[in-house]
Amino acid sequence: MKRALKAALAAALAAVGVAAGAMAATAGNEAPAEQSSGVTGGSITVPEATESAAEEAESAAEETTEDAAEGPDIPITGPDLDRASQAALAYLGEGVVTETEIEDEESYYEIEVTLDDGRQVDVQLDESFNVVGTD
Repeated sequence: MKRALKAALAAALAAVGVAAGAMAATAGNEAPAEQSSGVTGGSITVPEATESAAEEAESAAEETTEDAAEGPDIPITGPDLDRASQAALAYLGEGVVTETEIEDEESYYEIEVTLDDGRQVDVQLDESFNVVGTD
């Protein structure tokens, strides 16, 4: 799966590079006024493909596949939201609750917390609001 995704990403970047080259080659040719798009000159910079970019694309594809198999995320509401948020924040000792989900594939409640340094942590809770794991 990884090789296929990397190959597809490389092919897409190569296609963008070819298109950018064609645009640069014709940038000096001006079209008649009635055909002009209003854009003259300019350039396109195509970033190099990196291992991390390929890994990020693969991770996003896996998450999309996993989410499709799981069904829609259902946010926690009402008093359960308050209790779950308090339990997660008490466990981590810092942060802000940024997303919640009930009946997650890993636990009954999932609380996404953004820590003070910007990292995100998912806190898994059981039905009694006890921490059963983090990721």
